[in-house]
Amino acid sequence: MTTSTHLLARRRFLPLFVTQLLGAFNDNLYKNAMVLFVVYSVYDSAAQEARFSAIASGLFILPFFLFSALAGQLADMRDKARIIRWIKLIEIGIMTIGAAGLLMAWQGVELESLAIPLLLLALFAMGIHSTFFGPIKYAILPQHLHEQEVLAGTGLVEAGTYLAILAGTILAGWIAVEWAALAVIVLAMAGYIAGRQVPKAPAQGAVEPIDYNLLRSSRTVILQTMQDARVFYAIIAISFFWTIGAVLFIQFPPLAKNVLTASKEVASLFLVIFSIGVAIGSMSINSLLKGQVSARYAPAAVTIMGLFVIAFHFACLEWTPSAGALFDVTTFIAQPFAVPLLLCLLGIAISGGMFVVPLYAFLTTVVDKTQTARTIAANNIVNAGAMTIGSLLAVGLTIMHVAIVDQLLLAAFMCLGSAYLGFLLYKAEQRMNRVATINREQSG
Repeated sequence: MTTSTHLLARRRFLPLFVTQLLGAFNDNLYKNAMVLFVVYSVYDSAAQEARFSAIASGLFILPFFLFSALAGQLADMRDKARIIRWIKLIEIGIMTIGAAGLLMAWQGVELESLAIPLLLLALFAMGIHSTFFGPIKYAILPQHLHEQEVLAGTGLVEAGTYLAILAGTILAGWIAVEWAALAVIVLAMAGYIAGRQVPKAPAQGAVEPIDYNLLRSSRTVILQTMQDARVFYAIIAISFFWTIGAVLFIQFPPLAKNVLTASKEVASLFLVIFSIGVAIGSMSINSLLKGQVSARYAPAAVTIMGLFVIAFHFACLEWTPSAGALFDVTTFIAQPFAVPLLLCLLGIAISGGMFVVPLYAFLTTVVDKTQTARTIAANNIVNAGAMTIGSLLAVGLTIMHVAIVDQLLLAAFMCLGSAYLGFLLYKAEQRMNRVATINREQSG
């Protein structure tokens, strides 16, 4: 039995895995159903569509910037399983609001004045939900798993997350919006039931007072966790990676519609392939590293990712738009450049997954167990800031009338920065390993 299948048979991992799976599925069903409906059924302008996509992404990201420090403190100072139950209960209420917005948008009732604001309010609330759940899903792993299982557990969580994104994205692209409204409520209820099965995970150290000052606590948690060079470079590299991700994800729906003249089902297919690729990369890197947490492959992985982004850019440039109706999935795949384009997208995702998974494992293995949630929280704060910058860059380039397809080159260029940061992380890792070896020899 492999480490991965072994973990899936254990209560110390499976309920958390299922809870995360359902949460990611629901997030993406709701978010993509909302964005695809608005892009394809409400707006009829590339600039409006790109702007709405960026606003939606920004609203989802903002809570990570505002509340991550508080979320990390709570997760380190309270029972993580109990927090999960409260978070999943609140999700039911949030999805009820989102469902109401979807139904109103479907009926065309108070579209600009109420329906779309309700949709965005629920999205912002789901961002808060994810902010408080995020530190727990990684910080609980070293508490419930053995040391040699953490990388496999992290890889499974990442792979499961992206497979859930895949399922939610597929459903969002094909399901009628009124059925999506019902599904998000049902999934929230199922997530609450799964969350109740997570074993207790009490605080690991002395319970300290919680600082509710958001700015001060954010600054403190970042400064405390950045003292270890490995953690510092891992966080910066992850953040750079998600800045690239923000640019790519914002552009996917408008690019599919306006450059590739493809239907929303094809836009959904893009996100599906991306999710499959990240899942493959997440599991592949665990096999390559054989359970060892290391950044040795990070620079090469993200460099290859940049090359695939460039290839994807040129495939888009060579694309022949439809002269009539938007391509459906069948007619899209029949186009000459469809297969190379989709393979490039798959390559971007696989190499991206191979880059980012070991970096997340660093954040939970090189710090004390009493600090893991706050370390993830610090990562989320910096990630959120980086993704916000990515969203603003995408909006700014759109305002400057830079073609969507040319904006892909920004993401490719940024991969070089990620590769350099991955290299610095690997060097810091080697230094710490040498120090540990010397200490062992002296103590022996």
